[in-house]
Amino acid sequence: MKQAATNSAALQGAGHDKSGSLSANIAKFRELGLLLFIVILSVGVQLRNPSFLTWENISDIATNTAILSILAVGMMLVIITRGIDLSIGATLALSGMVSALTVSQYPDLHPLLAVGVGVGVGLVCGVVIGFLVSWINILPIIATLGMMNVFRGLTFETSGGKWVSAHQMPESFKAIATGSVFGINNLILIAIAIYIVAYYFVSHTRTGRRVYAIGSNPESAEISGIRTGRILWLVYSIMGGLSGLAGVLWVSKFASAQGDTASGYELSVIAACVLGGVSIAGGVGKLSGVILGAVLLGILNNALPMINVSPFWQNFIQGSIILIAVLVNALVKRGIDRNNLMRRKI
Repeated sequence: MKQAATNSAALQGAGHDKSGSLSANIAKFRELGLLLFIVILSVGVQLRNPSFLTWENISDIATNTAILSILAVGMMLVIITRGIDLSIGATLALSGMVSALTVSQYPDLHPLLAVGVGVGVGLVCGVVIGFLVSWINILPIIATLGMMNVFRGLTFETSGGKWVSAHQMPESFKAIATGSVFGINNLILIAIAIYIVAYYFVSHTRTGRRVYAIGSNPESAEISGIRTGRILWLVYSIMGGLSGLAGVLWVSKFASAQGDTASGYELSVIAACVLGGVSIAGGVGKLSGVILGAVLLGILNNALPMINVSPFWQNFIQGSIILIAVLVNALVKRGIDRNNLMRRKI
């Protein structure tokens, strides 16, 4: 009997290892496939327009993608917990407007303090949403949709319906996004710093692992002693803080703060996550995939106009690619679930 039990445990362990290996291989293949698609797309565009793969244009793509990828990091955490945040565009606009109004009133304010103001505003917005989702138990899509309108209204109220233009902003503030260190734009450096911190958080901290646990099986997470409410609150607060940072960077980059800034931008952020393999069902998502998804969107936004694709076809092409990514995610998840079911039967 003892030997039989040992053999059974060994078989189950082998099945588990095989399942885990299969899941890892599928995820790895998907990211490699996405990278290969980016390479093929870049080569194809380069053949049509030789100026595409110039250093200047590549730098422009990286700079324009930086803000999107920063927001995608926070959205990845939210989606992994089976949530969604539709308010990030409005949070970005509010944070950017408050920071722009602040520096217009106090031109000598240190740029880091201006960044702190924007991040603080975004963090407050995230904390409010986190409270509604984690403690009041309002569905994330409802809570964030409602707060999106609240934040957008606050942006217009704060500015009195007016813009803050470039001549009202000090050069030190505009240099936050336009400046560079060793020839590398500040936006790219900030995005890289966010990636490193996010990678450490999800890979080497207990809280990061709990984020995945909640998304994979909320009920089991609760039973195992994970305080789901606190984790959700933290995730939405992080999303808010990153939205606040993105607001400052956006206003600094474009030297303009408006009430409708980044309207609809949350859809691009969600698309980057979906393209990167983050499962809307929760529990699945890798930082490397999200970065590749953001890069792909950045390349599409830059490349399609360069090869004279009609704006209407641009939307069609981007939508088709996103739909294909969703279908691939569904097929991958179905394959993994089928494999897990067979393992349990064994």
